[in-house]
Amino acid sequence: MATAPDLNLADYIRDIPDFPKPGILFRDITPLVGTPAAFRRAVVDMATPFRQEKIDVVAAAEARGFLFAAPVALELNASLVPVRKPGKLPSETLSHTYTLEYGTDTLQLHADAVKPGDKVLVVDDLLATGGTIEACCKLVEKAGGVVVGCVFLIELTALGGADVIRQYKTVSLIKYA
Repeated sequence: MATAPDLNLADYIRDIPDFPKPGILFRDITPLVGTPAAFRRAVVDMATPFRQEKIDVVAAAEARGFLFAAPVALELNASLVPVRKPGKLPSETLSHTYTLEYGTDTLQLHADAVKPGDKVLVVDDLLATGGTIEACCKLVEKAGGVVVGCVFLIELTALGGADVIRQYKTVSLIKYA
């Protein structure tokens, strides 16, 4: 097995054609999270660009973002804040509704999860069009937090998500055109 510095994380991403529908090439992260050395390397590489920022909170939208956000939060000695769909959080929430290609969606976080002035890192497994991650950032800001940056395992560059969140420092470990 390769030593951690020699790992190519893209080697642990499986391409699944025509999933979830014909014409879509799905980037499957399960081989990566199923390989401890690769998973560890991804987490460390996601945290490293933000170590000097003194992150207070790591926020992530459900569900695959949670897989990376929890260990990144531990790496940065920060709290973890889940951003969820309506009806999933048991206490008072803040909401942000955003536009999708065909309709709208809403995300929520606990009203007391992010304190005014908290430095927040937003984490997800994949950056595609940027709509969900932009909504997460807006929700953090609504709570009074300061979005220090956004970090992703994978970015699909052709979909332009980085342009949508260009006002934030953005790091993606693996980029596909």
